[in-house]
Amino acid sequence: MAKKKNKLLPILIVSIIANTVLAVMFIAPRVVKFKESRLNQAAESTATVTSPSTDTIFDEINPVGGFEINASYGNLGPQMIAMGVIDGAKFKSVYEKSNQPLTSEQEEILFKGLDEKIKMTRDNSYFLLNFFWAVGLANKSKILDEGDMMLYGGKQGAGNFASTGGWSLGNSDAMNYYSTSILIPLSQEQEERVTIVASNIYRPCCNNSTAFPDCNHGMALLGVLQLMASNGATESQMYEAGKYFNAFWFPGNYYDLALYFKNSEGKSFKDIDAKTLLGKDYSSASGSQSVKQWLADKGLIQQPPKQGGGCGI
Repeated sequence: MAKKKNKLLPILIVSIIANTVLAVMFIAPRVVKFKESRLNQAAESTATVTSPSTDTIFDEINPVGGFEINASYGNLGPQMIAMGVIDGAKFKSVYEKSNQPLTSEQEEILFKGLDEKIKMTRDNSYFLLNFFWAVGLANKSKILDEGDMMLYGGKQGAGNFASTGGWSLGNSDAMNYYSTSILIPLSQEQEERVTIVASNIYRPCCNNSTAFPDCNHGMALLGVLQLMASNGATESQMYEAGKYFNAFWFPGNYYDLALYFKNSEGKSFKDIDAKTLLGKDYSSASGSQSVKQWLADKGLIQQPPKQGGGCGI
């Protein structure tokens, strides 16, 4: 009996070894696949967290549905064509050369007038920049006649700024249209409201407020504020419009600002007080740079999605 057991022992050992090898061969690939699967799931999970955050913040500053103000284009386009501050052919040519030809609606706004409410979107921000640049330049305004634009040589000196010397889409020199036409009638109270709000709205390209519209963005926003005031907008509504119009015109800077407030105060862009955001501490060139440095120091710099558009003419 002992001899028989001794004969079976080698066979048993070989059998155990063989089964072990087979088990390893069978189970190991499944373990590897399971680990790979878990790693892939983790990677997908991480991508879901980080990738949309960029898009989410961009959607906050430049909403897909746009930002609408309680004012319409009315007859502004045809008025500006008639007075010559906009040369229709030159205006159209600028957009054709930038591969963003005017849409049928934009041509209607320019040549026929349109009573629909104005909505800033990703697609029309470039159009609205030049359109309202002309409005702000030509509309009769105390800000232009008596404000900071007059401090550097009067009306003659005022022609040397980017918002005046840079306007080339009229029938003649920009200063021939400077504050010459009542495109938007304003009461004294409405004009004062525009001045108050404009004095508190800065832009990331310089350290000047909209009450000193020495560049195209400042002049364009001045035109928007004047139109809103003429339609009874409150200061709060005008600041809110400035917040989004600036964000569409300066998406990179306001992406940084949204990221800053998200990380420093836990606020979404819509919850940031518009007057605070537009003030010199944040929306001026120096304020914007300080925010950028804060983000860099904390390793929070992100690149917003690339967008089309333009910076005017």
